[in-house]
Amino acid sequence: MTARAVKPAKDGSEVAEPRLSAETARLLEAYLEERGKVRNLSPYTVRNYRTDLEHFLYALAGWDVEPLQVKRTDLRRYLAVLLGEGVADASVRRKVSTIRSYYKWLRQEGKLDNDPFFGVTGPKAGRRLPDILTSEDIEKMTAAVDGNEPADLRDRALLELLYAGGLRVSEVASLDVASLDVRDRSVRVHGKGKKERIGVFGEPAATALHRYLNDGRPELVADKETALFLNRFGGRLTARSVQTIVRKYATKAGLPEAVHPHLLRHSFATHLLDGGADLRVVQELLGHESPNTTQIYTHVSEAKKRETMESAFEALREIEFERSKRAKQRK
Repeated sequence: MTARAVKPAKDGSEVAEPRLSAETARLLEAYLEERGKVRNLSPYTVRNYRTDLEHFLYALAGWDVEPLQVKRTDLRRYLAVLLGEGVADASVRRKVSTIRSYYKWLRQEGKLDNDPFFGVTGPKAGRRLPDILTSEDIEKMTAAVDGNEPADLRDRALLELLYAGGLRVSEVASLDVASLDVRDRSVRVHGKGKKERIGVFGEPAATALHRYLNDGRPELVADKETALFLNRFGGRLTARSVQTIVRKYATKAGLPEAVHPHLLRHSFATHLLDGGADLRVVQELLGHESPNTTQIYTHVSEAKKRETMESAFEALREIEFERSKRAKQRK
């Protein structure tokens, strides 16, 4: 049996938390191993799967429900608990998706005669349009890197490539020097599920990368490190460090503190569509599996157009009002 840590009861005594059987723990580990090694999911994704599934399995244990004898009503009860505790709808939907995937796998492995959660869904998602930065905001951020030290050259190149390539933070942190071709203005990216794609970038990014590779990186590199972006110790820059760098220059440029690397990716996609790029091309550049994922950026673009039109109509109304007022004064 696998037990969690004991917890204090209301009377001060210690009560053991629910336990997972050895078989339940074994099946969970087998599933997570399959997700990581066979499906090539990232360690971060596998860790989230573990957290979600353990939370559900311990809840079942607390209700004396065997995981292989679970019913749909048990999942509904679990969802009611999550929603009652104020867990965000998006998090609940993610947990439902993880649980459903696990029980589908159990069915495929012959551990269940049928899938008890087939067709179950979480709270309906309301469509939320991603925030974006304007092209002027992007220019302010990159211009905020105004030094010539190796770290400054790195930061300028990093910001330029994040935006111009539409890269995820994990993708830019995992780049090697060999992934980059400054002359062709292209970068070989390993995205989700280790799927490879080719990203492209323009002159500003190419110029910043050229300066960094020639004058910045040689001063930072330690031993035979292959990473493109390096920290002050000469090793690979982490995703967390990339986030810190983005926030640093967003703040320096006077932008909101909520600016994060993925916001540059959102902005990249929306700016391309605003410029007339084909949706399928943007899908390829972003590394999206389905055009439906990319489709949300068309809504952002349309919303921006509506906002611009409304502003123009408001300006026209003001002009007409002033003209009407002057006409009355002349009478």
